[in-house]
Formats: sequence, structure tokens, C-alpha cells
Amino acid sequence: KTRTLTQVDALDVPKQSGATSTGNWLAVHTNLTRTSAFRTVRVAAGLERYDQVREAMAEGRVHAEQVEVIVRALDDLPDDLDPNLVEEAEGHLITEASRFDAVGLKKLGRRLLEVVDQDAADAHEAKLLEKEERDAQAAMRLTMYDDGHGKVHGRFVLDAYTGAALRKMLLSIAAPKHQAATQGPLGERKPTAERMGQAFGELINRYPVGRLPQAGGMNATLVVTMTLDSLMGGLKAAQLDTGGVISASLARRMACEAGIIPAVLGGKSESWIWAGRGGSTPARDGSSSCSRSVAVRSTAATPHPG
Repeated sequence: KTRTLTQVDALDVPKQSGATSTGNWLAVHTNLTRTSAFRTVRVAAGLERYDQVREAMAEGRVHAEQVEVIVRALDDLPDDLDPNLVEEAEGHLITEASRFDAVGLKKLGRRLLEVVDQDAADAHEAKLLEKEERDAQAAMRLTMYDDGHGKVHGRFVLDAYTGAALRKMLLSIAAPKHQAATQGPLGERKPTAERMGQAFGELINRYPVGRLPQAGGMNATLVVTMTLDSLMGGLKAAQLDTGGVISASLARRMACEAGIIPAVLGGKSESWIWAGRGGSTPARDGSSSCSRSVAVRSTAATPHPG
């Protein structure tokens, strides 16, 4: 039967009769289900490639389900593997077929190369992992958009190592002990997704600004422009250098944290650096990166003749 199917496929009979594949042709002419028909075709093709498997099936030592698994495992071996090792692997799976069903053979097949050549298995696994890691690095993506209602939505793709590191960082921040220590009694436990989202925000806000790459001689610092009245307790919204706006209360809180430098415009449009609890300092000479950050906003906010 399998030899007949192989010959049918070789003569391209299915295509001549209008079938899209040998599996579909067999299903129509034998009333087999498509699943059974395609399995039969795969088994037939495998038996043509592997003599030991064909002989074992003819002798009744393996059945169709086992053959399909064995053939797939053998096909997954490296193309440059020594043919003698392929034959050894084939014989090993046939022997194990007397003790394992198709499910058990499938598990053995995943580690087949280790059985016949441990060094080759290590080299093959290293090659696969290196390719997987290169592909993952090339696939890394991050997209974000502002919905105009105070929220930013995004999607990202990371390589497995970076993703695992991010998960551990977020879990440590979202841990109840940490949250209780930093925010007091937690009350009702929040859903995991919400806690992880808030942990992600805390991770970003905690990142040391001084460790970020510099652009134009300045750290990648978020700059907030607000009036002195808002800084001292007023309600007028603050302006971000990215074009967004935040509440005055949030701006005041952020002014006490590292990485956020509100550019406060005095009565004479003079730039001041708010130093949190330590007070404020005029920024006139632009000598520091923080001063230059403020100077950028001050210049943009001050009208010039012409």
C-alpha cells in the first residue's frame, strides 16, 4: 500500500486528477478522513527513506503511529550528520518501539541526537540556540501611543533572556512586602496585571538618569515647565518638553525625585532649578547639564524680537 502511494505521488497522479495533494486524493478515493489520509501519505514517504523502519513495519514490529513519530524524529536530525549515526538512531527508535507507544517515542525522539552522538548534540543545540537568540534580537520591538486621555498604550517584543530579567525585576517591585514597605498597608490585593503595570512604571521612574546616554551634551532628562504659583501649590497644569501636560500636584511630587527637572519661570522669565526639599537655585550660566536642560525650555518660552 505504501509503495503504491509512493508510485502514485511520483507519477503526479493526484495533480492530473485535479487533487491539490496526494493526501486529498487518497481521502477522496478511499473515504478516509483527511487526517488519516495525510498520515498515511507521510508514513509512506518515510518508509521509502528509511529501510529499517520499512522492514520493521512489514514484520509488524512497529505500527503506523509509531512510524510517523520515528520518521519525524529522523528527519529532524542535522542534514550533515554521519549516515552511520542516522542508521544507529533509526535502529535505536525501532528497538524502543517495543516498549513505548507513539507518545513515548516522540519524547525520546526530541533527545535522539544525544543518544547517538553527545558532542554532535551539543554542537547542534548550540547552533540552534545561537540562531534563536539572533532572531530574537532582530525581532525586538517597542511601540507606544498616547490615547489623549492621560494614558500611554504599548506593545513590545523582547528576547527570552531580557524578558525573563524584566519579569524578575517587576515581580520584586510588585511583591507585597516591597509595596507594604513603600506605600504602607495595602488593603485589598490588586490584580496581578495591575500590580505588574504599576511596578513597570516604578521601574522606569527609579532608573538613574545619570546612567542614560547623553544627547546634545544633556542627559535624557524629562523637563517640566510650570509657573512659580503652580510650584508653590497652585493648580495650573505643567507642560512637558515632549508636548504633554501633567497636573501641578504630579509635577510637584516629581520635582522631589531624581530625573525630573521642572523649569520654573520667575517673574522676569528667569530659569530656576527646583531642587526638591533643598530649595531652588538660579540657573544663569548653563554650566551643568541640568542648567542646560532648563535653559532650553527658558529660551523656548521667552519671546525674541524679530
